[in-house]
Amino acid sequence: MGTAITSDDLPFFNSFAELPPAFYTRLMPTPLPAPYFVAASAKAAQLVGLNADDLANDDFVALFTGNKVPPRAKPLSAVYSGHQFGVWAGQLGDGRAILLGELKGPSGPMELQLKGAGMTPYSRMGDGRAVLRSSIREFLCSEAMAALGVPTTRGLIITGSEQGVIRETVESAAVVTRMAPSFVRFGSFEHWFYRDKPEQLRTLADYVIQTFYPELAGDPNPYKALLTEVTRRTAHLMAHWQAVGFMHGVMNTDNMSILGLTLDYGPFGFMEAFDSGHICNHTDQQGRYSYANQPQIGHWNCFALGQALLPLIGSVDDTEEALEIYRPEFGQRMDALLHAKLGLATVQEDDSGLFDAMFKLMQDSHVDFTQFFRQLGNLRVDDAAADTVIRDLFIDRGAFDAWALTYRTRLRLENSHDGERKASMDRTNPKYVLRNYLAQVAIEKAQQKDFSEVSRLLAVLEKPFDEQPGNEHYAALPPDWASHLEVSCSS
Repeated sequence: MGTAITSDDLPFFNSFAELPPAFYTRLMPTPLPAPYFVAASAKAAQLVGLNADDLANDDFVALFTGNKVPPRAKPLSAVYSGHQFGVWAGQLGDGRAILLGELKGPSGPMELQLKGAGMTPYSRMGDGRAVLRSSIREFLCSEAMAALGVPTTRGLIITGSEQGVIRETVESAAVVTRMAPSFVRFGSFEHWFYRDKPEQLRTLADYVIQTFYPELAGDPNPYKALLTEVTRRTAHLMAHWQAVGFMHGVMNTDNMSILGLTLDYGPFGFMEAFDSGHICNHTDQQGRYSYANQPQIGHWNCFALGQALLPLIGSVDDTEEALEIYRPEFGQRMDALLHAKLGLATVQEDDSGLFDAMFKLMQDSHVDFTQFFRQLGNLRVDDAAADTVIRDLFIDRGAFDAWALTYRTRLRLENSHDGERKASMDRTNPKYVLRNYLAQVAIEKAQQKDFSEVSRLLAVLEKPFDEQPGNEHYAALPPDWASHLEVSCSS
């Protein structure tokens, strides 16, 4: 689109608004005083035919703050329910998110949702606002995950305001506009199941199938087919998370996407010093959502969705059959990702033993997750003397040497070529991820009205697999002060 476009020209439509009124509340966003531009993603903007440069002007800042609504938008907040930390929480809903509508782009329609745009009927004693800190984290991680190839919602733009928002302290308000083909969640189905509303349950399932899974419509049991496909996508998503060391932190059923996308970035984190039991969410005292638990929690959440869809599927046996694909799908995808991360072009009988030994080695030395896999690409099959850099990541260098001997033997089995393998591994193992301390540096500058680091960090994270000369410091281990950083459900 050209630079002359205004927000009034945007051809919004809203398929979700065509559902019966019980599924949402129509309402207008609550304006913020004197909104200003913080950052925007050019890559996300392209998905809906927008130019990132246009987003910085006052017209679009007003739109994406909620201070004006285009003529064709139909803003609403959706109702849903869910299990939170394994406990049924009842009705939840969009407590601070307002869906403007959809825009068509090169890859299909995308919903645009304002997060932090004011109170809704589902705010549950909250203020309906988001703060600059959490908005920057969600925006950057959405785009970082997309660049890593992980299915995710996207971050379009952040706007800010001087209006105060009370969290642990008084912080400044912000709105992050996030995008996805749909924001329907597992909890959207649970809402109608636990209210014993089979007609609404069917209406929602039919909408999801017709709009996002039309290939399932002709199946003899389309609702079983829906559960099967969502279970498959969720299993694959969990494998992607594990493979890049990503921890979500709040895997409640209301935070699980019906499209298999990473949804709702709150107390997330990327693994640094490897600990399979690491808990990235300070609120999660029991460790339900630890790194090691994520795959089984993904499975648990699919069971919760299966329970909700049972009245439509018709039988427990069919529901269980749909859910049975989770473990093999997760295992196959994780196995493929690990082979790629280690530069293995073939599958051998004892590869799982090699992987298990590797993770034990990483655990024992608490080696940095991202640096280990990136450095592993530099290993040479016939030159153990060149291992100095990767060896120095380990406390027990002898243990690394023993594992590396086994790894080299495995590489020789397939006549692995050092240069080709490194190129392949560098396309799989990122050099740059959104470490908490990098986000914190950008946040602290932004809180002083210097938004340049948000944009610089975004540019680095958009090319996570490239070497990026001059940006190597973004790949550095966290400084000592970063050990005190904590993220919780208020993040």
